[in-house]
Amino acid sequence: MGAVLGNTITFISRLSDEIEPDMVMIHGDRLEALAGATVGALSSRLVCHIEGGELSGTVDDSIRHSISKLSHIHLVANEQAVTRLVQMGEKRKHIHIIGSPDLDVMASSTLPSLEEVKEYYGLPYENYGISMFHPVTTEAHLMPQYAAQYFKALEVSGQNIISIYPNNDTGTESILQELLKYQSDKFIAFPSIRFEYFLVLLKHAKFMVGNSSAGIREAPLYGVPSIDVGTRQSNRHMGKSIIHTDYETKNIFDAIQQACSLGKFEADDTFNGGDTRTSTERFAEVINNPETWNVSAQKRFIDLNL
Repeated sequence: MGAVLGNTITFISRLSDEIEPDMVMIHGDRLEALAGATVGALSSRLVCHIEGGELSGTVDDSIRHSISKLSHIHLVANEQAVTRLVQMGEKRKHIHIIGSPDLDVMASSTLPSLEEVKEYYGLPYENYGISMFHPVTTEAHLMPQYAAQYFKALEVSGQNIISIYPNNDTGTESILQELLKYQSDKFIAFPSIRFEYFLVLLKHAKFMVGNSSAGIREAPLYGVPSIDVGTRQSNRHMGKSIIHTDYETKNIFDAIQQACSLGKFEADDTFNGGDTRTSTERFAEVINNPETWNVSAQKRFIDLNL
């Protein structure tokens, strides 16, 4: 991962020198985002970070918070994120709540129909759950055991499962190796699914299971029960539709049974900041404000009352 970061910094640095941007726009907590923020900050260019101030409980936290400290303008999901950034010494007037951009896509009227998605991916199921299980980098040595327990629970649940391959973080090989053992008529796996198509599948799912942020953010907005497994999403908002469990096969199985018995919930829009405007509208308001472009590239740490 260190080599990926170094190579990406080199590439973005060359690109930045070529196009000379007025601002570097960053989203999330991935290494590519950290590379972009690093280049922007070291080039004395304004860096704007979308969805800082979130928590997950993994090394992604350190990456996300590092990006925030390299950024001058913050576009966050809600008041909790504002509070965390202020605790980190960021200036309150440079933090703007815009909700989560993903939620705009979720509410779009242009999403395909469920029938279109099922035909595109060859899915035969009327009822199904969605599985997304990623490595936890700080627990990489335990992922073979955790993956074996996790996928066994999915099998014994007897549910139809649509599974998406894990991301490329350290530990993914052991998860993928275990996942591929379970492919069957009741367990279909894909390397990836187009985001808009994934949202349609999620909206109509009986439940979601795993440790993806989609189970914490997107699933509750659709009212879909989700099972959060392990520590990857620790410290994030846990709505009423979310069931948390450890990596034990029986506990995951029990959580799936519970989720299937619950049915759909009312939509939970915590990640939209409680504003009726779209995230796009709020984003445009910030970017079109001349004060945004007058923020100094020289940052100051704002102390709390010590």
